[in-house]
Amino acid sequence: MLFRRRVAESFPGRMRVHLWPRRSWGRSSRYVVYRLRRLSDSPHAVALGFAVGAFSAATPFLGTHMMMAALIAWLIGGSIVSAVLGTFLGNPLTYPLLWYLTYEAGNLMLGGHVQKHRIDLSNGIFQSSLAKLWPILKPMTLGCIPVGLALAALSYVLVKPMVEAYQRRRRREIELRSGREALGAP
Repeated sequence: MLFRRRVAESFPGRMRVHLWPRRSWGRSSRYVVYRLRRLSDSPHAVALGFAVGAFSAATPFLGTHMMMAALIAWLIGGSIVSAVLGTFLGNPLTYPLLWYLTYEAGNLMLGGHVQKHRIDLSNGIFQSSLAKLWPILKPMTLGCIPVGLALAALSYVLVKPMVEAYQRRRRREIELRSGREALGAP
């Protein structure tokens, strides 16, 4: 392979990079914005796809965000690539805030009568039934709808003008370059 590492990275090393980028969160964020702006779809499709990704990042179903975003984007005609990029709004830094907001919103939607539950995850949560998690998962599942819709609306409003401006500037540069080439200038 052309770009393979000389020494294979260990599994814990690969997992660490998935949770915390090697360089920085800022550089990773700039890369996502760069990729988003350069997509060739219409600005509406890119922004719609990103909004779908942001919505799916607000759901409490970890591990399904990218598949959920890609499927919804495909169904409604958004950009699948931008939907996957939009799921990166859910990361180890933002999940605690998203989980808190979705739980509180769901608790309000259920009438505010849901008692706050403490769950002991040390007893092997995967060996027991879903009944152990349901007191927290129910309000979060319900609360992810308004939180996700707000996050999706905000991201759509921010991404669409950014992509429009980039594509407009790129078209102008291409027209200027082709005009110079027609005149014989390098």
